[in-house]
Amino acid sequence: MANASFFPSSAAPANSSTVRDVFLLLVLASLLLFVNLGGLGLTDRDEGSNAEAGREMLETGDWISPTLNYEPRYAKPAFVYWLLSLSYAVFGVNEFAARFPSAVFGVGLILLQYGFLAKMMGARVALFGALILLLNLETIGICRMVLTDPELVFFTTLAGYGFWVGLEGEEDTRRWAFGGFYVGMACAMLAKGPVGIIIPLVAAIPYLFITRQWNVFWKKGFPLLGMLIVCVIAAPWYVAMFSIHGTDYLAAARANTTGRFANPMEGHGGTILFYIPVLLLGFFPWSAFLPASLYQILRDCNGFRAKTCVATPEQKLLMFSGLWIVGILVFFTLSATRLPHYIFPLYPSAAIIVALFWVRSLQEPSPVGLTVSRRVLIATGYIFGLALAAAPAVYNTFVNKMTEEFPAASQMDVQLIPVMLGLVVIIGTMGVRYCLEDQAKRLYGFGVAGGMMAVFVLSVVSFALPKFSHFFIDPPQELARIAAMNLSKEDRLIQFGRKRPSLTFYAQRKIYQINPGEDEKFQPHVKTAGRTMIILQSHLRGKLPASVSDYPEVLKNNGFSLLASESLVKER
Repeated sequence: MANASFFPSSAAPANSSTVRDVFLLLVLASLLLFVNLGGLGLTDRDEGSNAEAGREMLETGDWISPTLNYEPRYAKPAFVYWLLSLSYAVFGVNEFAARFPSAVFGVGLILLQYGFLAKMMGARVALFGALILLLNLETIGICRMVLTDPELVFFTTLAGYGFWVGLEGEEDTRRWAFGGFYVGMACAMLAKGPVGIIIPLVAAIPYLFITRQWNVFWKKGFPLLGMLIVCVIAAPWYVAMFSIHGTDYLAAARANTTGRFANPMEGHGGTILFYIPVLLLGFFPWSAFLPASLYQILRDCNGFRAKTCVATPEQKLLMFSGLWIVGILVFFTLSATRLPHYIFPLYPSAAIIVALFWVRSLQEPSPVGLTVSRRVLIATGYIFGLALAAAPAVYNTFVNKMTEEFPAASQMDVQLIPVMLGLVVIIGTMGVRYCLEDQAKRLYGFGVAGGMMAVFVLSVVSFALPKFSHFFIDPPQELARIAAMNLSKEDRLIQFGRKRPSLTFYAQRKIYQINPGEDEKFQPHVKTAGRTMIILQSHLRGKLPASVSDYPEVLKNNGFSLLASESLVKER
């Protein structure tokens, strides 16, 4: 393990460099997370569902029972919907407001990372750890989307850091730190359910076993009081939901917790190796240094249960971080439902151990694992860059299949942007590789790696995503918005074909979902007085039943059609 002198005292006072670092992180995080935040239409299904549930909460004034398309939504707790409702009240109902809470919690996560590490490991490791946590694809991608994960990860990270400081920190900070542990778990449970408690515990419990500090935790951590704090904060909403909805809520909650763990849901399965490529790409370029960083922890702790294996606070923090990473990987690998963002909670800990690796590489001529890390970086970077450069050819090969779901896919020119992004990755990888070979240039290597990711992300959000949105996301959403302007409260809007929850957000009214072959579902709408409109992919029109097949097409947009039983009143 690195010499303890690498790390300043945990009581080191704040100075001008800390203020400068915080300002830098604020500016960079705000730039990467807020630029063009509202420039992309809401994606389906998660973004559309979450954004609309928050909008309906604001509209109905029911702050207890979330709804989606004006029907009960039991999939997630209410905390994120509360944030969304408040955001809409301030900024209006739009994409920026929908994504604003995620971006804010993303910035908060970076500052939490820096503050914790500055206190425990010093300013250099803190800056490295915060930048590594920020400058990767998964952090930026998730914190720019209407998901529950930014809030979940902020609070689970707060809980994890609170636990560790409470156990290993100075005496005068322990009580408040353990308070953060319990409050963090409670808020995480309100953000995404029981997983908000499970995530901190998959690291905390093994850590207590390894360091043999159960008695310390029992005496200093006040676990019974902590359980009471968690219940006081999180339980009222769950009790209210059960009292209102009874067993219907319990059944849905069970399906979205133990059900997801036991069986793949919505086709999201995968092999036990699913998260390896996810981590390599999502945490790129820092993922290249993760294996060596984990190996260093294991090597310096021969015999986990030996009292001397975690002699210093710095070593204990690294052990805790390693357990956090492994625990989350194992837990979500055991889950039958697997999605890339499930392992986002391990990123703060991964950033800590990789930051230490970089600090060591600046101090030592040949740190253990540097050669392997350089090779992993080269392989990952070149494969990623070449895959981007080859994307136009792959896209053109499969574009005809894409048009079945996204009719305008064939109209999008993808020749230049992916190639340029691939060049950014390849050139950046070459630059980092060159700098790593010389100890005097390694600090520049860190800058090149971070700069590569900043340029990559800003290019994607400024050029690639708006173009993608125009052809793949916007067409039906624009029709939904226009339809809503031409429908009274008594009229009806039908979505025919694949379910797109985001359309309800843009229509701001209930949408009736009908799939091909469900002809009988049209009858109540046909027989009811007033206007009926149908949004569908143009090629599905031949599958409409005779009762509505003669509805005129009043508007068409990139392969999607809007049919109406009566003519439009306005289009703007």
